[in-house]
Amino acid sequence: MLSERELERYDRQIMIFGTEGQEKLKGSKVAVVGVGGLGSPVAYYLAAAGVGTILLIDEQTPELSNLNRQILHWEEDIGKNPKPLSAKWKLERFNSDIKIETFVGRLTEENVDEVLDGVDVIVDCLDNFETRFLLDDYAHRKGVPLVHGAVEGTFGQVTTIVPGVTKSLREIFPNAGKKEGKFPILGATAGAVASIQVLEAIKLLTGLGEPLLNRFLIVDLAFNTFDVVDLR
Repeated sequence: MLSERELERYDRQIMIFGTEGQEKLKGSKVAVVGVGGLGSPVAYYLAAAGVGTILLIDEQTPELSNLNRQILHWEEDIGKNPKPLSAKWKLERFNSDIKIETFVGRLTEENVDEVLDGVDVIVDCLDNFETRFLLDDYAHRKGVPLVHGAVEGTFGQVTTIVPGVTKSLREIFPNAGKKEGKFPILGATAGAVASIQVLEAIKLLTGLGEPLLNRFLIVDLAFNTFDVVDLR
C-alpha cells in the first residue's frame, strides 16, 4: 500500500499509470550496473520514480575527470568514497522512502548470481562488453530483463533485452571487442540516454507503453537525429 506521503510525492506520475503502477514500482528491485555517467542519472531517476529497492554496483572511486557527467559524485568524494557508497548517501537523502543497496566490486562469473539475486530489471550502464555479456548471460539464465545503454561523444544507443522474446546482446554485438583508452563524452548526452533507459525500466515494471524490444535506438544529439533499427 502507498502511504499518504507517497501518494502526494508521486501524484504526477500516478496520473499516468495509476496507483497500481506505482505500487509495482514500490515493490520492485532494479540493479544499476555501473554508477558513472549513465548510472548516476539512471539511479537518480529510478529513485525519483519510487522504485522500492535500487542496487548500485561499481568497483571504482570518483575522479575529478568524472564530474562533467557523473552527477551523483561531488568534489568531496574524489579519491575517497567508492561510487556505490557516494551515490547511496545522496539518494537516501533525496528519497528516504526507498532502499539503496550497494555492491563495491567487479561482477564475475563466480559472484554474479549472488549479487543480482532477486532483481526484477538490470540496467546496463557499463563501458565494456566483457561485463555486459556477463549480464546478458545472467539475464537469459534467470529470465530477467536487461536494459542496455551506451554513449560516446554526442551519440547514444538503447535497447531492451527480454529473454525468450528478443535477441541477446551477444547476437546484437557478435564482434564487440575491448575498447582501449578514454573516449569523449558530454554529460548531457549521458543524461539524455540514461533518461530513456529509466523509461524502459519503468515500462517493463508497470506495463506502460512499448519497450524497445528487438528495436535498437540510435541517437546523435549534435544533430537531433533519432533512428530506430528493427533487429528482426
